[in-house]
Amino acid sequence: MSGFKLSDASSSRPEPADEPLGLTVYSLPSPQAAAAEDARRTRSGRWKMIMVMLICAAPVIASYFTYYVIRPEGRRNFGELIEPQRPLPAVNVQALDGPAVALPDLKQQWLLISVAGGACDAQCQQHLYLQRQIREGLGKEKERLDWVWLIDDTAPVSASLQPALAQATVLRVAPEVLRQWLAPAAGQRLEDHLYLVDPLGNWMMRFPAGLDAATAVKAKRDIERLLRASNAWDEPGRPQAAR
Repeated sequence: MSGFKLSDASSSRPEPADEPLGLTVYSLPSPQAAAAEDARRTRSGRWKMIMVMLICAAPVIASYFTYYVIRPEGRRNFGELIEPQRPLPAVNVQALDGPAVALPDLKQQWLLISVAGGACDAQCQQHLYLQRQIREGLGKEKERLDWVWLIDDTAPVSASLQPALAQATVLRVAPEVLRQWLAPAAGQRLEDHLYLVDPLGNWMMRFPAGLDAATAVKAKRDIERLLRASNAWDEPGRPQAAR
């Protein structure tokens, strides 16, 4: 009897009513709003890129500011400052012993550069000698400076000269590449000067033509001041892979 009552009670319960399925509808942004958002993101990305570039360039800017503004010491530099600076061309060149080298691989060192043909006349030999002497005269700081001879033709280098180039970087560079990057003073030739390039690869100073042992001392002083001004961020040596 009790079982009958339980079954009867269960069958008398009302069935749950059906309810409509709820859907949430999201509206799509208008084309104008989407374009505005894209523009905002583009501006934000550009500002971030500019900030990164400024952070990377800040050490060099600070060293130049220190050298030319904070510490004028009532003097003028011997070399001529290049404005605007000119970056190393993104080209491959030929090393003296044969393999190709990417010119921007010379970055991360200060570079003291001379230009001359492979026959290397008396002025060329004088420049090579002065480059070596200036570097050696820097003492413990010399590892922060490479001396570089850029050969602008296909003439062979004398075998008698090559032993003196053991510590030099010697590269053959097409003359048109050099003309687009370096420039002599008015009335001078490209071969008449020594050129200074900073560790970011920017040509930033040109020393006067006719450099000799006496005036080379003044060029060395300029380089010493730049090395001191950049001491906080510029370290000696270059990664082995770039040599």
